[in-house]
Amino acid sequence: MTTVNPAPARAATKAARRARTAPLLGRAGVFAVMAIFAVYTLIPVWWLLVTATKNQGYLFTTNGLWFSHFDLWTNIRDVFHQQDGIFARWLLNSALYSIGGASVSTMLSAMAGYALAKYSFRGRNLTFNIILGAVLIPDVMFALPLYLMFSQVDLVNTYWAVFLPSIVSPFGVYLSRIYAGASVPDELLEAGRLDGASEARIFWRVAMPIMSPALVTIFLFQFVSIWNNYLLPLLMLNSDELQPVTVGLANWREGVNQGIPYNVTITGAFLSVIPLIIAFLVLQRFWRSGLAAGSVK
Repeated sequence: MTTVNPAPARAATKAARRARTAPLLGRAGVFAVMAIFAVYTLIPVWWLLVTATKNQGYLFTTNGLWFSHFDLWTNIRDVFHQQDGIFARWLLNSALYSIGGASVSTMLSAMAGYALAKYSFRGRNLTFNIILGAVLIPDVMFALPLYLMFSQVDLVNTYWAVFLPSIVSPFGVYLSRIYAGASVPDELLEAGRLDGASEARIFWRVAMPIMSPALVTIFLFQFVSIWNNYLLPLLMLNSDELQPVTVGLANWREGVNQGIPYNVTITGAFLSVIPLIIAFLVLQRFWRSGLAAGSVK
């Protein structure tokens, strides 16, 4: 009678268990890291929300990460009554700069990126390399030269001083060029030309719908960038009536000792974040659907 050695069977079973356990541990580690980064990102937002619900007397005497004496509506009323309602004007200015600048910037980026991707002309690669180099330069480096240029043509302290620099986006041109080259088929453009369509009609009716995911991304990035811009409006604008909400809130923070309550500034900062959240929630549906369609292609 022969006996079967059970050791190889046990070893095979342990190896199979380890093979099943390793992916689970790997996924658990990834989720743990993602959870840590999510908490790190959301804690300041949570603190801002909680603090905006407290009045001046409870800001520093209660737990900063939990609610106490809910006075959000009173704080919001005080924000819009401060300095004769200047906060509403700041929000309107930020909306004009951001929506107008992001819209024009998206259109210009789409045109430039499409031309660089689909037309052959002398200096195309050099032009694209220059644009790519401009992506690597921080925006803050352009603030002082722009101020000197606009002061020569008397555009300082006007809406144009903030709007005109906002319509230029090297990153938008770069993304449009990459996306147009990868997603817009040359055969589709040739078919449009054979049907007698003009180059402008082909761009607007054929290329633009295909490029829509990239354009939504460009608009969202540019909108957030313009809304959060601080240095350029600070240099260009002297009038309180023209300032965006970022500069206005900074002035309120500096004026705490001059009678502006600290809770008013915090509540104003909380209100200034809401348009960014709304823009992301509204546009993410188009963003996700477009990216999924591009992956299928």
